[in-house]
Amino acid sequence: MKFASVRIVTEDVAALAGFYQCITGVEPVGTEDFVELRTAGAVLAICSRRSVDRDNAGAALAGANQSVILEFEVADVDAERERLNTEAIVWVLEPTTQPWGNRSMLFRDPDGNLVNVYAPPTR
Repeated sequence: MKFASVRIVTEDVAALAGFYQCITGVEPVGTEDFVELRTAGAVLAICSRRSVDRDNAGAALAGANQSVILEFEVADVDAERERLNTEAIVWVLEPTTQPWGNRSMLFRDPDGNLVNVYAPPTR
């Protein structure tokens, strides 16, 4: 079995896709109801509530995530924090060195999903 992607259900595909394009630098590809951002490590898919209602038995709710954290590995968390300083981001945790050595920061996307940007300790 191959893990293929993570999909976020949203009320505004274009806005959320634009947010993640800014964060990742990856251009979203798709339609008004479904896009994918194919990053180096995984695919982030974003779809409309309408498409879930139509194609997935209405089994997911937009903006209801309270348990999943999307994680992106970078080379330098502090440089990413500086780069994202001008964006309208709701910060949860400024860059911090975790007890296990990762440098990380947490913020919320426009739908309230938690995003962790981290760098593993250099060896």
